[in-house]
Amino acid sequence: MNTEWNQHTHFAALDWASDHHDVCVVDRSGTIVAEFRFAHTAAGWNEFTEQMKSFTGCPLTLETSSGPAVDQLLQRGWPLYPVAPPASNRYRDRKAPSGTKTDRHETWALADALRTDGHAWRPLRPQDEATATLRALCRDEIALIEQRTALVNQLQAALREYYPVALEAFEDWTAPYAWAFVLAFPTPAALKAAGKRKWETFLHTHKLWRPQTTERRLAIFAQATALPASAAVTSAKSLLATSLAKVLQTLQTQLDEYRRQITAAFRAHPDHDVFGGLPGAKAVLAPRLLSELGRVREEYPDAQSLMCQAGVSPVSYQSGQIDKCRLRRACDKVLRFTVHLWANASRKKCAWAQAYYASKRREGHSHASALRCLGKRWLKILWRLWVDQKPYDETVHLASLDRRAPKWWVEFNRTGQAAPTV
Repeated sequence: MNTEWNQHTHFAALDWASDHHDVCVVDRSGTIVAEFRFAHTAAGWNEFTEQMKSFTGCPLTLETSSGPAVDQLLQRGWPLYPVAPPASNRYRDRKAPSGTKTDRHETWALADALRTDGHAWRPLRPQDEATATLRALCRDEIALIEQRTALVNQLQAALREYYPVALEAFEDWTAPYAWAFVLAFPTPAALKAAGKRKWETFLHTHKLWRPQTTERRLAIFAQATALPASAAVTSAKSLLATSLAKVLQTLQTQLDEYRRQITAAFRAHPDHDVFGGLPGAKAVLAPRLLSELGRVREEYPDAQSLMCQAGVSPVSYQSGQIDKCRLRRACDKVLRFTVHLWANASRKKCAWAQAYYASKRREGHSHASALRCLGKRWLKILWRLWVDQKPYDETVHLASLDRRAPKWWVEFNRTGQAAPTV
């Protein structure tokens, strides 16, 4: 909580849009002292700087923590206090219970909320260039992976209509060899006409020749035309399938480039050693964890704040005789998904992690809930490592478990067994 909040004389809010932004400034009493709109252009931002010159350094709030408007404000040195859209809606309703909604009204409601409640809001602390670059790369890589997933789903849907043999022959359609198969044999008739020698050549070329799967695949290829689709469907859907396969190949090339740049940026980062040795994080998840936590230690003053931001700490709901907990949804989604994947992968690397997960499953937790509990434990460890700038040491943590002797750890040491991984 900011104990010096009353020293500010003015409070500003910016309602952002793609091509223009609205600004409102209020004084200590809540009176509007400045109100204007400017375009999201170089001239518009110069106008903003000129009109806000007399309020330089005052706190400013807006409904996002990233994007071009935030980037411009941080470059100009403005102290920012982002507010979540649901909270912004509640502040607007507080000012106008009738439901009135205009850009002008919303900007004023945010500026006044910053005046009255901003002392308890978290400021947006800018990251250093290395962290900002790594964060942008990791988030963009995730977006491209999601795009790849959507394209793979479309490709599978197209194949299902005219080429079920292809779907039966390959399980992983995120693998480049599956797309190469569609391009090499775009229709069942083309696959049948190619013959066994070309089938075998394809499997060898893409390193798919395995004693366990080769005979099965060759048998599937031989039945390519057993259930043919109509000529019209085959002609149209084969064009769609080959188009999607080519797009996927291009996208994979770009994903490989992202992975190369992320690896280089991660290795050069000052906090590489803290995150590089985390069990299960490997080369993919460790850079994402580092990019989301950043280097500003003041961002998370304690482990609990980090766990809330990652969405692993539940939200309490109590009303009358109702008292329960539910999943925290207001959090950093990228960090939450990364911690989920990390916790799951760590079970294969650390016996204590699997033992703790197994104890939660025995208590009746679902797989996802047990992983959130495990992720919570990992974040407590990571927060301490992050603050102290030390790498993970398994022997230190095991000694701590022996010293504290939690029930699940005592049981694991007694039996030497944990539930199998799921």
